[in-house]
Amino acid sequence: MTSATTMNAALEPVYRERLMRLAREVSFDAGARLFEEGGRADRFWIVRTGTVGLDLHVPGRRPDPIETLGHGELIGWSWHFPPYLWQLGAEAMSPVRAWEFDAEAVRALCDEDPEFGRAVAVWVGLVVAQRLHASRVRLLDLYAPYGSGDLT
Repeated sequence: MTSATTMNAALEPVYRERLMRLAREVSFDAGARLFEEGGRADRFWIVRTGTVGLDLHVPGRRPDPIETLGHGELIGWSWHFPPYLWQLGAEAMSPVRAWEFDAEAVRALCDEDPEFGRAVAVWVGLVVAQRLHASRVRLLDLYAPYGSGDLT
């Protein structure tokens, strides 16, 4: 993930501070599932330590890994867009410590302060664009006749 999509790079200090007021510390053991594709997206996380793998459900197979995320990166963007259902799955690849945010509380804060809401929307939009690219490359690696090559 590019540095432009981490919270520290994407949000101005005043907005980071406002968002962090809603954070609570959580941890996950290696192998713990944070969420499943199609489930209700009612929270999101920013990784403090460890790594989280994003994966795509493929019927009859184990979930295919799409991307691995680490320090400072946003886990989950589906909370920001109706119908608030996870588009991928996520699993702790190592012990993870993270900041957890209640999606409804963050959306309410975005509604109360349109400038804050715009900043969060731009940040989440950058993350979605990056994840779409990573998913495309990974799916080409898995299913294209000759793999993806370098699409950058």
